[in-house]
Amino acid sequence: MAKKSGLSAEDVDSLRSQLDGGTQPLVWFTAAAVGMEEGRSAKLLAVTDPPEGDFIQVRPTGSKDEMSFSPAELTLEKPPPRKKPATPPPAPPEPARETEIIHPYVPEAPVKPAAPKPKPAAAPAEQAPAPKPARKPAAKNATPEVTVTLVSVGEGEWVVEVMQGTRKTVRPTPVPPAAVAQAAKLLTPEVAEIVEGVLNAARAQQLARVEQLRAELEAAQKALEDLGA
Repeated sequence: MAKKSGLSAEDVDSLRSQLDGGTQPLVWFTAAAVGMEEGRSAKLLAVTDPPEGDFIQVRPTGSKDEMSFSPAELTLEKPPPRKKPATPPPAPPEPARETEIIHPYVPEAPVKPAAPKPKPAAAPAEQAPAPKPARKPAAKNATPEVTVTLVSVGEGEWVVEVMQGTRKTVRPTPVPPAAVAQAAKLLTPEVAEIVEGVLNAARAQQLARVEQLRAELEAAQKALEDLGA
């Protein structure tokens, strides 16, 4: 079987995009995969972030275990189908034996047996390579980490986004400031104080804008009266 190359950085980005799109693509193990047969397929489950060490989670075909591997241990190259071994040709028929002629026995002079030849010293056995440690399967049914982020985008506007593991499940969505203030009061006093400070700054900014618009409206009204309206 030809030796497969590992995943490139572009391959990893492509696999992560397919996961974000709801697809679980197939990958295959290379000869570098510890404890796995080269050419065996697996279903991609997740690509964790940051990309360090064994950050690609897969489920091997025919197994229920979730395991983590590095890009060098996986490939997108599907191995060719294995060829069936060829049937060996039938053994040729044995040649006909010639009739053995038995000669009369004539005793021979005793022959002194030769001294046994010393046996050559056995070559030292090569030390077998130490077996690679078996890879521990990832924990089954592990709950992915969920991150909820509130972001102030200026002028009293807020957005919320949710990350489940490395996948963004809720993209930035607008949230009313009143809902943000109510949620902050249910959290720690430190969080409530920070959020209240941001909201107070937004209120002051909007109040200043109202005063400015009010002054402009009064000036326009006076100009209209001067024109004799």
